Amino acid sequence: MKRLLFVAAMTAAIVGCATSPCGRDSGTTYAKDALAPYVASGELPGAVSILYSDGVKETACVGYADVAKKRPITADDVYMQCSQTKGFCGVTVAKLVEEGRLNLDDPVSKYLPEFATLWVEEKTNEDGVRRLVRAKNALTVRMCLNHTGGFPFEISAKQNNIKGGGWSGGAPLRQTAAIAAASPLLFDPGTKEQYSNTGIDIGAAVVEVVTGMKWEDYLKQTVLDPLGMKSTWFWPTDKQLETQVEMYECKKGAPAEWRSEDGWEQRPYNDGHVFASAGAGLWTTANDQYKFYKMLMNLGVGDNGVRILKEETVKSILAVSTRPQGFGGYSLGLSAPKPEEDGENAWFGHGGAWGTNCSVNWRRKQLKLWAVQLVGGPRPWDKAMEEASSKFFAAAVDSSGVDAYTGRVK
Repeated sequence: MKRLLFVAAMTAAIVGCATSPCGRDSGTTYAKDALAPYVASGELPGAVSILYSDGVKETACVGYADVAKKRPITADDVYMQCSQTKGFCGVTVAKLVEEGRLNLDDPVSKYLPEFATLWVEEKTNEDGVRRLVRAKNALTVRMCLNHTGGFPFEISAKQNNIKGGGWSGGAPLRQTAAIAAASPLLFDPGTKEQYSNTGIDIGAAVVEVVTGMKWEDYLKQTVLDPLGMKSTWFWPTDKQLETQVEMYECKKGAPAEWRSEDGWEQRPYNDGHVFASAGAGLWTTANDQYKFYKMLMNLGVGDNGVRILKEETVKSILAVSTRPQGFGGYSLGLSAPKPEEDGENAWFGHGGAWGTNCSVNWRRKQLKLWAVQLVGGPRPWDKAMEEASSKFFAAAVDSSGVDAYTGRVK
C-alpha cells in the first residue's frame, strides 16, 4: 500500500514549468513524457530539463526537489553545479584575453612567480621508486584552463573527502595556487591531458592578479550581474537553501535514497569554511544557468541584450578546443570540439559531478540543459532523454509551416 501511495505521489509531481520570455513555448512534452516512468518508480527523484531551438523552448520540471517533504522541483530551486563552474572561469579569462590584458600563452609565472620552477614526479624503476625532475616546459595560462598543465584533480588540502576539504573547503584561490606550485606535477606541462580542478583554480588566481580583485567578485561584476543571474553564487542564502534541490543516490531498479551531503561539498553550505573555487563550487538555478549558456549560444550576448564577450572571442577560444593536435577536445573550462570537428553538429558546454549538464550549438542556435542532484548508481533515463531531445529538435526545425499558419513569430 505504501508503495502504491509513493508511486501515486511521484506521478502527481510530474509537471511542466512556467514558460519564459526567453523562448516561445513549444507546446511539446517530450522530456516530461520520457521521464515519467522513472519519476513514478522513484528512481529519478526530480529533474529540470530545458530544450531550446532557435526561438522555441520546452521546459519540464518533473518530480521533487525534496521527496520526503513532497516539494516539487522548480527551475528556481538552487543546486550545486559542481564542475560547470569551470566554464564561468573560462569566460572571465576570455574577457581579459579579449581586452589585451592577458595572453593564453603567457607563462603563469609572469603573474604568479612561484610557478617559475616546477618539478615532475617520475617513476624510475619497477620497485616504484620515484624521483623529481625539473619540468622542461613552461606552464602557460592556456594549459591551466584546458587540463594539460600536469596537475592532479585537487591539491592535497582538498583531495581527501573529509570535513574541511573538498570544493566547499580547503583554501582560498591564491593559497591553492601556492600549494600547487610547491607540489610535484604528474607530467611535463603540455605533454598530456589530466582533468583537474587545480588548473582551473590557478587560472582564477591569475585573474585575481591581473584585475586586482577577488576572482568571484570579478565574475559577479562582469558576468553574473550583467546577465541578471541573481541566484548564482558561492554562498547560497539560508532562504535559498530552504528550497534547494536535495541530493539523492541512485539505486538500480529501486527508489533513490536521500543523501545529507557528499564529502566534496559539505553542510553548512554558506558559512566561514566555504571558499570560492573556480574548478567547482558555484550554486545556481536552472533559470540562471540557462542565462549563462544562452549567452554562449548567442556568441557573447545575453537574452537581455547585454554583450559579455565579442562574437569572435567565443568562436575562437571557447567554442572550439585550445589543446594541441592529438588531444581530446577542450577549450577554456569547457568541453569543446576539435577544430576539424567544428561543424554543424559541434556542441560545447560542461557537466557537473552531481549529474548536471548543459551544452549549446551556436550554429544551430540550440541548447540542452539538465539539472539534478544525483550521485552513484545507474541512470537508465539517459537514453530516453536523448530520444526526447532528438524529437524536440526535429519538431522545432520542422515547425515553420505551423508557425506561418498560426501567425506565431519567433
